[in-house]
Amino acid sequence: MILQPVPSADILYRIRGEYREMPGLRLTPAQAQRLWGLDRAACDSLLAELVSTGFLARTRDGAFVRSSPR
Repeated sequence: MILQPVPSADILYRIRGEYREMPGLRLTPAQAQRLWGLDRAACDSLLAELVSTGFLARTRDGAFVRSSPR
């Protein structure tokens, strides 16, 4: 069986959904990687994109949380 990569738009949709459904969700990069079954580079890239768009924020200890609504 050959695994096909999931398009990043689908993963971004899933990540946003997880954060919307679970207020207070706080994940380290390693936890996010395990939860969404991503390799480190893909996970870092997706999290960085969500931070740059203002959906997520990074805490002082490196975890990712949902940004406060503006």
